[in-house]
Amino acid sequence: MRRLFVTLLLLGSLATAFASGTVTGRVVKVLPLLLDARGRDAVSPSLYDRDAYQVYLRQPTNEISAIRFAVWWKASNARDAKLKLRVELRGIAAGGLPRQTTLEQTVTPGYFRRWTSLTLAGRDYKNFGNSLPGAPRCGRMTSCSPRRNRSYGERRATSNLEV
Repeated sequence: MRRLFVTLLLLGSLATAFASGTVTGRVVKVLPLLLDARGRDAVSPSLYDRDAYQVYLRQPTNEISAIRFAVWWKASNARDAKLKLRVELRGIAAGGLPRQTTLEQTVTPGYFRRWTSLTLAGRDYKNFGNSLPGAPRCGRMTSCSPRRNRSYGERRATSNLEV
């Protein structure tokens, strides 16, 4: 009888632990892609050509019209929750003055990892300023819950172009 009671108690506590799981999420990968006047990040679907075209766009040219951040993210225990994916950008505008802007998009998690794109284009991109030829410098990328205003995952940069 005692074993049955202990087994039921353990199963009940495990069931409540899984039922009230906290929402967790993280940013897996961020790809900052420069876009030309036609909105293309590559001239052909090849990854090699995409990388070569990105190197070409990073050269001092006037062909850049926007920057798109392709974000690969995942969230756990958030079936019907609406989360926000946020990109905080920091750059240097004309005259050496610092500039900061934020891109946000509401996302709905699923069972698998997802790609989401956030774009800084047009007048906002031109007024933002540059820290590298053709690309703004990013501070951090987070996924958060709008209800509780918590950050679930954060990705900091490790290269010259911070993401």
